[in-house]
Amino acid sequence: MATSPLNWNSSSLTHGWQRGVKSFYWGLGFKAEDFNKPQIGIATPLLDGNLCNMKAYEVAKLIQQGCAEAGLIAFPFGVSGVSDNITQGHEGGASSLVSRNLMANGAEMVTSAHCYDGMIGVHHCDKNGPAFAMALARLNYPGLIVNGGSILPGCHAGKPITILDSYDSQAQANNGSMTFQESEDIIRAACPGAGGCGIAASFNTWGIALEAMGLSLPDTSSIPAVDEAKKDDCLRVGKAMRRLLELDLRPRTIITKAALTNAMTAIAAMGGSTNGVLHILAVAREAGVDFTLRDMQAICRRTPVYCNFAPRGRGTMADLHRIGGTAMLLRHFLKAGLLDGSCITVTGQPLAENVAHCPDVPLDQDLIAPLGQPFKDYADLQICFGNLAPHGMVFKVSSRQSPRFKGRAICFDSVKAVSDAAAAKKIQPGHFVVLRGVGPIAAGMPELLVASAALAVPELDGQVAFLSDGRVSGVSHGVMGIHCSPEAAVCGPIAAIQDGDEIEFDLLEGTIHLHADLSSRSVAWDKPVSGRGYLADFAATALQAHEGCVSAWVMRDA
Repeated sequence: MATSPLNWNSSSLTHGWQRGVKSFYWGLGFKAEDFNKPQIGIATPLLDGNLCNMKAYEVAKLIQQGCAEAGLIAFPFGVSGVSDNITQGHEGGASSLVSRNLMANGAEMVTSAHCYDGMIGVHHCDKNGPAFAMALARLNYPGLIVNGGSILPGCHAGKPITILDSYDSQAQANNGSMTFQESEDIIRAACPGAGGCGIAASFNTWGIALEAMGLSLPDTSSIPAVDEAKKDDCLRVGKAMRRLLELDLRPRTIITKAALTNAMTAIAAMGGSTNGVLHILAVAREAGVDFTLRDMQAICRRTPVYCNFAPRGRGTMADLHRIGGTAMLLRHFLKAGLLDGSCITVTGQPLAENVAHCPDVPLDQDLIAPLGQPFKDYADLQICFGNLAPHGMVFKVSSRQSPRFKGRAICFDSVKAVSDAAAAKKIQPGHFVVLRGVGPIAAGMPELLVASAALAVPELDGQVAFLSDGRVSGVSHGVMGIHCSPEAAVCGPIAAIQDGDEIEFDLLEGTIHLHADLSSRSVAWDKPVSGRGYLADFAATALQAHEGCVSAWVMRDA
């Protein structure tokens, strides 16, 4: 147990020499005894214009209530989140990854500036949870992350549908393989209410990763946003937060190399989003843990795929909740020998103890494969290095059986150009579709979902490969090589690719190769000039994708 008081930080204000500040506490309704209580910040991404975040304030107030019941005083505060869906395919897409770093800075700023004793982050949309994990690692104040819950599936023609079907139907309507009206019907029905994207996209990938890493309470990621159980899930957080203070259990005690290995293994085994790779690298850098793409490469090679979530299958988090929840899934991974159950978590107990009470995975379901019978012997996610990506490239291949691909480059400089070319059938099987100049320095590294969806139509899915220095959404599927490092804007080799070049990868060998003499080619790239202040600041500070795109100062002591 901790020897220091639970209000180890806030007491410098509530009992400090600058007594005048106490006027604000009295104005907030403090009673005399409240000045001895620990104070907790609840980092809350407020954005009513986004389905994922619709319940953010409600969730924060429930957590605040639970903290009060545990003898803590908690204050929700807002940070700058954006919708990863609404910002797709236009200039707003550049804000997505940037928002992660801004939210981390905002959470750090408010929590430290107000001398809070701990921080709770609320994960509603893709970049919320990673931002708060980065802030906790940076601050090293006691804290944890709470999942706001997934959206339920929509329904079309008597079948469940998700946001994945929205983008796939748009692409099919564009190339004439579906009527416009049917695609419109699907788009209207896919998202019936509040909650983060319900498939194994970035939001749920990170939710499961946080539980595997030990920064979230068991099963907090599998309860749907609109489920009544989410209320009780939020109310229990206060007791957990108090326990962290009593133990003086800090994030950097939890975020070890073994814990990060657990998180990356869970992502690989669930068939999760490539964005999880970027975020784990960022958290490792913030926590000062030596964990790199080389470590991830080894994990992905040895980890089989045990889940059939969309986009690789049809499953959703609502399905996982129905059959037993995330803790049950992690126990399944433990029984498969994939995870280290000794890692300490925010419960104060090891991961194995957190899930020991869970039942076995039911047999009468097709979301989770039986032990020893995975859907695939190696992860859909793989890491490759080569003359095209000296610092690494992240691959996700879920619609192709062979781990190898060789194709001819066809180059583009915008998402719309890829979409238009696919609709006009200029992109053919055997093409290696290259979209560059969209890395972190050039463009904030936006998600390229509209481009990847254009290649997911039946005649191209698995028959072409996509290559970029940008990112793709977890909703994306197909054959994708992204996060190419270094990017074109800093004169990485990707800038030298020409139409017709032969490009080849081998996932199990971990190689990506451009069959050309790069020494004879110019890799010059126009210096990007941002018209947006937040992008200019990000471009001036962000490192490359293989370092998680953290700010350069994070690595000052590395």
